[in-house]
Amino acid sequence: MKKCIPNDRKNLESKDTGSYPSCESAFTPGTPCCTILNSISEGIFTIDLNKKITFINHATESITGFTSNEAIGQYCFDIFRSNVCQVNCPLEAAIETKEPVHDRIAIIINKSGKEVSLKIEAELLKNDHGEIVGAIEIFRDVSIIEILRQSLSERYCFGDLISKNRLMQDIFEILPDIAESDSTVLIQGQSGTGKEVIAKTIHELSPRKEKPLIKVNCGAIPDTLLKSELFGYVRGAFTDAKKDKNGRFSLADGGTIFLDEIGATSPQMQIKLLRVLEEKEFIPLGGTAPIKVDVRVIAASNRELEKMVHEGLFREDLYYRLNVIKINLPPLSERKEDIPLLVEHFISRLDAIKGKGIKGVSTDVMALLLNYDYPGNIRELENILEHAYVLCKGDIIEKKHLPNEFINKNSGNTPLKAKLKPIESYEVSVIKEVLQRCNGNRALAAKELGIGRSTLWRKMKRFGLK
Repeated sequence: MKKCIPNDRKNLESKDTGSYPSCESAFTPGTPCCTILNSISEGIFTIDLNKKITFINHATESITGFTSNEAIGQYCFDIFRSNVCQVNCPLEAAIETKEPVHDRIAIIINKSGKEVSLKIEAELLKNDHGEIVGAIEIFRDVSIIEILRQSLSERYCFGDLISKNRLMQDIFEILPDIAESDSTVLIQGQSGTGKEVIAKTIHELSPRKEKPLIKVNCGAIPDTLLKSELFGYVRGAFTDAKKDKNGRFSLADGGTIFLDEIGATSPQMQIKLLRVLEEKEFIPLGGTAPIKVDVRVIAASNRELEKMVHEGLFREDLYYRLNVIKINLPPLSERKEDIPLLVEHFISRLDAIKGKGIKGVSTDVMALLLNYDYPGNIRELENILEHAYVLCKGDIIEKKHLPNEFINKNSGNTPLKAKLKPIESYEVSVIKEVLQRCNGNRALAAKELGIGRSTLWRKMKRFGLK
């Protein structure tokens, strides 16, 4: 769009007064420029260097609810009341960097108090002498688009959990019933798959949600200290025990305790945990009288406890006390269809905190992310994206922003994978997942995928799948 430049410098305020020139002559009602701007559907307004509004068109009046008479002369942040006004103002960015700002998403509060989602572009305004005299912002209402996008995202969201994977969707479906019960839950999955998030979701959906959720990483606390951490101690129990101290079970009374990495506990500690589950009571270190507690236990392990039982590394009776309801979380390598959703989620969350205006990742980056197996699972993906976000100077994360270690690991991919487009990588991950679920039965897999067996065979041959 061609910039509107004031034609009559005589109308500009003197710099000696400390004020800056406005664009009054260019946007005077009845002028061709003003008529054109009032006839288009995008909202347009201009500010001077003091951030005071000098012009708004009819679309801006309609979107914000403020008339031209109410807006002109007011500070833009008082009229638009946007979430980007204080930390990520596109107009300010355009003036400071002397570069246009494109495709910035913002939310404003209109005159009636309703939130309106906008897509914004900002550009400099200059006078006949090339001096910057303000900025112009062009925006359109994308509230409907945002509502549709949010609606689509919500189909794959459950609290803080995000997944379109069929196994995860099955878990989402039963989580409310699990939460409503008071049964002990065992969550198994590799490190970084979201076991703590599942435990948090169960607690927040449960009748105990108003009471504490106490988290204990059993693998991070030496066994000699774990007993006092879990059950507390009485004064005089050891040299430095000057007064009684409540343990985590006491703090969780009425609520939930999350015992992460329970497989790392010693046989002696497992006996004590078994008593809490069976009797709902424990004895503090150095104490003699048992203490009753009302606590729901959610345990988690990155190792298969049943296998540990067979190997003699975990008590069988404790395992069956924990294994009332079991949730098995698949690794990220088996739910790669979730990667685009997780990428969007993590970048949006980082941008809400940092406000850099980063919109997403490039096609090349997405292909690399889809082709990686993630031994660290979701946590590793989050760390990769945070690293890239910090280094990114533009609005799209490129390959050069990714960690070198991640790039080096990806360099070992097969030529086929390297050539796959993101949509093809996603297709490969889905076919592999369905084949695995169907134990390699192509007929069942084709039926579940909704394609013919010959079509599945051709795709497997093309992608080198067996």
